[in-house]
Amino acid sequence: MSASPALLLRKLRWLYAPDPVMAGYALRTTLTSLLALGIALKMELGSPQWAALTVWMVAQGTRGRSLAKAKWHLFGMVLGVICGVVLVAACPQAPLMFILLLAAGIGLFCLIGTFMRGPASMTNYRIHGMRATGFTYAIVSLDGIADPHHIFEIAMSRATYIVLGIVLEASVSGLFQLGLTKRTRQQLSSTFKDTLKPALITIADILVGKVDALETMRPVFTRITTLGDQVEFAEVELGRQDHAGDHTRAALADIAVLLARALDLATLMRLPLSQDDAFLEQAECIRHMFLTLPDRLERAEPMAGILDELRGIRRDCRRRVVQYFGTNLPGAEDRAAMLRHGMLQQALVELIDALRMALRQFEASRNPQPHDHFHEPIRSYRDWRQAIVNSLRSSVTVFGAGVIWIATAWPSGLTFIMFVAIACSLFSTLERPALATQAFLHGACCAVLAGGVLDLLLLGKPTTFEMLGMWSGVAMMLGGLAFAYPPLTLPAVSYNLFLPIMLGPSNQGRTDEIVYFNTALPLVLGLLYTTWMYRVFLPYDPAHQRGTMREHILRDLHHIADGKNNTTLDVIVSRNVDRFVRLMTNSADTPSPVVHAYLQGILSAMRVMLNLLRLRAISHDAALNPRAHQAVDLVLARMSHFSGRYHGHYGRTLRATLLAIQRLRDCETTESRPRQRFVLIAALTALDVISTELNTNRVFFDARSPYLDPPA
Repeated sequence: MSASPALLLRKLRWLYAPDPVMAGYALRTTLTSLLALGIALKMELGSPQWAALTVWMVAQGTRGRSLAKAKWHLFGMVLGVICGVVLVAACPQAPLMFILLLAAGIGLFCLIGTFMRGPASMTNYRIHGMRATGFTYAIVSLDGIADPHHIFEIAMSRATYIVLGIVLEASVSGLFQLGLTKRTRQQLSSTFKDTLKPALITIADILVGKVDALETMRPVFTRITTLGDQVEFAEVELGRQDHAGDHTRAALADIAVLLARALDLATLMRLPLSQDDAFLEQAECIRHMFLTLPDRLERAEPMAGILDELRGIRRDCRRRVVQYFGTNLPGAEDRAAMLRHGMLQQALVELIDALRMALRQFEASRNPQPHDHFHEPIRSYRDWRQAIVNSLRSSVTVFGAGVIWIATAWPSGLTFIMFVAIACSLFSTLERPALATQAFLHGACCAVLAGGVLDLLLLGKPTTFEMLGMWSGVAMMLGGLAFAYPPLTLPAVSYNLFLPIMLGPSNQGRTDEIVYFNTALPLVLGLLYTTWMYRVFLPYDPAHQRGTMREHILRDLHHIADGKNNTTLDVIVSRNVDRFVRLMTNSADTPSPVVHAYLQGILSAMRVMLNLLRLRAISHDAALNPRAHQAVDLVLARMSHFSGRYHGHYGRTLRATLLAIQRLRDCETTESRPRQRFVLIAALTALDVISTELNTNRVFFDARSPYLDPPA
């Protein structure tokens, strides 16, 4: 009983002890929205509440986020206004055709938004541009269809208060950004160091043989994806003065490569005869260096010294491989152990190379050089089938709302359609829109309650703007504080958006009981209907999504093996890290063993892909003797036909890999030239990782059943 009040107090900490920065954001945005509302009332615009709503829609916690979102919101507004005017002009007296084209337009904007660069999240403001297009398209056309003779005036009025809200928010937020460039550079530096530290700790655990690396890698991969998305906003704040953001994005990608190389090392360490006392001593020294590296970066130790130390470790690893070349061991087991030792040293070399590359990119972001033209693109991965599903879901939902309006002749039907269209525009590009709409509904209900208190009690007779601003400002401030508390972020967004609509301020009157209920009822019913439609029409199916992801992974394997597409190491790692994070994000209701098996399968497939890429490079090396070349080509040929759909493909691929390993070992015993032996060891390292992963994760690669999930 005593724990319950303490838990409640912790949950309400956002209210009585908010973060100072976010409290400043809430206060600043509240004042800006009231200023926008006051100016709109002074200008006697038809619906001044949209100016305040726009401020809350554009305002974000950082300057970069606000500017990025404002830019794309302005783009979406212009496009939406044009499309809304065209729609009303084309269908002034054809309600069914109007609803059909409205639904098709929102579905089209959703389809386009799904293919915009960046993650499919609410923080992707390129996608937000398409959301804003659908949002504006709906409010302009639905207001205009009731009075088509004044569609131009309605469109210009809507555009005016949207521009007013954007300009005011951008201007006021800029007044509170002192020393922005310096803080942004510090943020980019912290982004890298905060990501590198847990990655190095994970690798240190691998070096001492800990087997729970997957569990510790989950938050690291999630952090890489999240922070990589945020780098874009730091670039906006820096104003493209240099390419620090590109270097930071590349450094984060190199950390993902570093973890992939560490997983290769972990696979080789599990093989028999791979470790000896000399390796354990060497691994302990490298582990100590990795664990102390974050503190050295925090002290701003010169990067040249750190890179020289890593270069020395790399030279030592190469020296040990050459040392093994000169060792003549007559016993087959001893020679196999020595070969495994050389393979471990090769894996350490690649691990050190990945860390050196990440540190070089970090140094370039921390100390930008003049005339730097480096560019690291934002990578995103889209699925045509998912885009079509998203588009159909939003179109059918909006069309259904229109049919309800036409069939019932509900006087508030256009308002109902407007709220449905707003929800579809905002959430249809997400992978799980039903959950987002449900949270949005909770926030809207809070806005309805707050609006009821203000409209029916506190603002029964508002005679001055000051009285309106005082009470509505308190209500808005609460929403701004809730926005900073992660569990309440999405409901707070809904609350902040719909509260101005519920207030409905006007120069000529007030929101009385009739107007209030005629606004609240369509809002709640519209979001309830949208949530229901998202759950019954083309609902999100986690098992199907996992099966599709697995199918794409198996297809990528043979595409990499046949070499027809120019896949790079960075693309392979970023693609699979994206899959890894998406699977974790959308696995709330999935049994833990199934999720764990899929996560393990994704990491295993990533290692197979990387080593296939290495084998393709080795197959073009002139130092590879003809017998070894034939064996490597056979593995690539088998994998180029590997789809995982038929048991025989899996078995033949694994057998071809094992035969190639045996042939390359025979070649290594008779090869005396160092250059050729280096190439053979690199090929054996790749083949051993591939065979181990195919054998260990057979249930993932041998797809005799549609899904890895247990039968229902």
